[in-house]
Amino acid sequence: MLPIKVHVIPAGPNPWKPVLILEELGVPYEINSFSFEVVKQKPFIDINPNGRAPAIEDPNTGITLWETGAILLYLIEQYDTKHVLSYASLNEKHLCNQWLAFQISGQGPYFGQAGWFSALYPEKLPSAIARYNNEVQRILGVLDGALAGKQWLVGDKITFADLAFTVWNDRIDMLILCAPDKKFEGFPNVAAWRARMTSRPVWKTIMETRGWLMDEQGLQSNGMPKGINSFEEYEALIKAQAEKAGKV
Repeated sequence: MLPIKVHVIPAGPNPWKPVLILEELGVPYEINSFSFEVVKQKPFIDINPNGRAPAIEDPNTGITLWETGAILLYLIEQYDTKHVLSYASLNEKHLCNQWLAFQISGQGPYFGQAGWFSALYPEKLPSAIARYNNEVQRILGVLDGALAGKQWLVGDKITFADLAFTVWNDRIDMLILCAPDKKFEGFPNVAAWRARMTSRPVWKTIMETRGWLMDEQGLQSNGMPKGINSFEEYEALIKAQAEKAGKV
């Protein structure tokens, strides 16, 4: 089997979801890591015209895909034939798909907006911060209730539905600017669920990979370059670099 190419921006949460699935399934892959400022430029927009990471290119089937949910469903259908992270049964199969839909329509967008308004946007807008921080709490509440008396969202084993939530959940403290030990306060089932997943060797492996790719690009944990303290400064840096490149 030839390795699947996974295009990532290492700072982003979403690119690590397909890497996590590939690692869990033992499917060979290679990472193409690049910086945020080139994601909307050629040659990457020839792969994903939406200018977002991740995207994959699978030489075994000839398919190129972008959008994380579509990528995860493809990897499960194509490479989880033994149902290590999925189920063949009708109910469980569609319940996994349901939770994935909730992750990509609920958790990802709302958590991302919470991070934008709380940590990145240069103007502090209390109403926007409150709205999206409240949405973080609401989504955690949905998950906490669903996990009551259970270890996993669907059935009796870990699935891709569980793993899809892991990366965004891991960064809640940076999104809503709380202490790391407070991010799951009031949500004990989510805290225990997250601990079960992040204690797995695969999680440690991909976080180590992310760490050295971040260092390679000179990035802080929040994704901005070292020495940059706000998104406003980051935008100015990107503009200056683009102007410099245009003069060369």
